This record gives sequence, structure tokens and C-alpha cells, in this order.
Amino acid sequence: EAILTAKGGMTSHAALVARGWGKCCIVGCSSIIIDFTKKQMTIGDQIIKEGDWISMNGSKGTIYLGKIALESSDPESNLSYKDLMLWADEFRTLKIRTNADSPEDAKQAIKFGAQGIGLCRTEHMFFEPSRIIEMRKMILAEDISERRKAVMNLLPFQREDFKGILEAMEGKPVTIRLLDPPLHEFITLSDAQIDELAKELNVSSEKIKNRINSLHEFNPMLGHRGCRLGIAYPEITEMQARAIFEATAELTKSEITVFPEVMIPLVGTAAEYDNQEQIVREVAKNVMDDKGVNFNYLVGTMIELPRACLTADQIANKAEFFSFGTNDLTQTTYGFSRDDIGGFLPDYLDNKILEHDPFQSLDISGVGQLVSIAVDKGKQVRNDLKIGICGEHGGD
Repeated sequence: EAILTAKGGMTSHAALVARGWGKCCIVGCSSIIIDFTKKQMTIGDQIIKEGDWISMNGSKGTIYLGKIALESSDPESNLSYKDLMLWADEFRTLKIRTNADSPEDAKQAIKFGAQGIGLCRTEHMFFEPSRIIEMRKMILAEDISERRKAVMNLLPFQREDFKGILEAMEGKPVTIRLLDPPLHEFITLSDAQIDELAKELNVSSEKIKNRINSLHEFNPMLGHRGCRLGIAYPEITEMQARAIFEATAELTKSEITVFPEVMIPLVGTAAEYDNQEQIVREVAKNVMDDKGVNFNYLVGTMIELPRACLTADQIANKAEFFSFGTNDLTQTTYGFSRDDIGGFLPDYLDNKILEHDPFQSLDISGVGQLVSIAVDKGKQVRNDLKIGICGEHGGD
């Protein structure tokens, strides 16, 4: 399996997810014309329909028609990698964590020497067929009781996911980000899919279309997402926190050491953080009381907005860790979309307006300054504030 997109660049969301999954990926192939209605794409005079085979070389950015013979990767290169990492371990001062959204990813990361999970994205867990229907029920619910019922149906799935990931990490810290993407991502459907969903939910197709239209945003990445979702729908935060802490309690009772860290996304003000943190803390206390067990955990935030950097001292009054989401922080500092920068980045590089792609190499004088300000302000309030970086720049 592989991923091919017509737009985007090396740091677009599709490329980041593909790397996390270990999938071959080619992004920003502008010569592709995609026809969603006919379920086909055109490259020059070549039409490729859904179900046709193509082969890809992600390293070279080459696409081949049909199936071609593949060779296994050289095992010697893996041995060289291990040797290099062992040498690096002798000198590095930073701890290296991994991105992982499943127990399988977590186990693989442990083999590669990860010292914890720096980002566990909970939204990926909702896209499995058995879960997406409940997520869509929640989104389409007309009142809070319907929505709460649908949300709580997701609780067992989330609890088992977190239990597997926490157990796989063998006591190493696991940073779990609460739901981040806008809700429309879960109900981007064709007309046929809308009709099918309407039958399953016993509602009209028109009702579903109206709800989808109501969720439309002109700039969704700066819209109703992150902690804003949790504030509008606190039952989502409550369910996710309960799933995390019930999994933690069960493993703790089984004498398995675990250490969850709950991360509240897209915080721009201390009031936003305080609102969501209060829910998380209350759920943790209730679970400990109900299960008769005590456990350790942290609550912190992802710093990805300039305002959060400038008011980091206010946020650090309660936040126990900062994880800098440098991809979004770069977007919101420059005003560049990482998914659209490919349209003008070559001109900027050719004309020396930029020395490098700011999504690949951190902009020290701008974005870096904001990070430095946030660290200084946060540490002034909380000496033991944990600091991390999450995104492509972690490998810069």
C-alpha cells in the first residue's frame, strides 16, 4: 500500500501520517487530475481508474503503471542503523520518544529504542468501521443526551486502545492528545455513503446533508478543532479522559507500571486550558475513587499558537508539560499553509526569500524565538515544567 496526492509537500499532513505508518508516499504530484465522481485520475493522456494497479518509488518520486517486481530492503542497512543509534545514545542529552497510535506501533518503537510516546493521536482510533458509525452518531446527535449516548459507546474501544498502548510501553511515559481535528473530517461522505448512513441511522439523507453543511468551515485548521471541540462538547473530553484513566487503573491493579500524560491540543489562552484540565482532573479523581486505586499522571498542552507562546507563564500555572507542535506553530507564525506552500515555495527558495523550507528546518529567528519565549516564561512559573517538541522539526 502507498499514498499518492496531487497537492502538498514533504511536511503536509499526508506525508507526516505516511511516514508514521511506514508507508511509501509521493505528495504534490501536480500533474494529476482527480475526478472523484468517475473515481479515476488522469496523468497526461493516461487514465487510471479505481482498482487499477500502480507501483511507486517514494525515494525517487516515481510512479509506474501496473505491478512491478519488488526487492526486499537490504538487511545490512538496518544493522548499520542500529550501530549508528547506539553511538548516538552515548552522547545525546535529549530523550527520544515516538509517535504511536496503536499497540503494534508502540511495540515496534520500543524495539527501535524509543523512551516513550511523545504523541498518541486519538482521532486515528475512530476511523475503524466499528467505531466510525458511533462517531457519526455523536456528530449528528440533536441533543446532549443523544450525543452523550453515542460518545459513551466509544468508551470501551478507546479504553482497550489505551490499555494496549500503555501496557506495550512497559512503564515509559505515553503522551495522549485529546481529539484534535475538526468534526467534518469524520463525515466527509459521497452521496451514496450519505444514503447508506441515513438507512443505518434511520434518518433522512437530507438531515445528514444539512448537518454536514452546518459543519463546513472556510479555514477548518483554525476553526472548530482542538480544545475548542472539548469546550463545545465536554462529554468528548470526559469520555477520552475516562478511557485513559480506566485503562490506567486496570493495569495498575494488575501491577503493571504505566504513566499516562494527557495533552490538551490547540490551547491559545489559559482559560481554555483550565476549562479542559478541570474535566480531566475530575475524571481522574472519580476513576481512582471508583476503582480503589491511585496512579500518577500528568496534564499538559501542545503549544502551537503564537499567543500560547507569549502567555506561556499563565498556561504553566496549571500545565505540567509543554509539547511544541512546531508544524502548526510554523503555520500560524508565518501564515503559511503547509499543504499549500508547494505552490510558491520554489519561487521563494530560488529568489532567496527563504533559505529553506520552514516546515523542514525550524525558523530560528521567528518560530524559534517564540519557542524560547514560551520555555522561559513557563519555567519562571514552574521549575519542573517538562518540555518537548512534536513534529518534523524534532528531526531537524
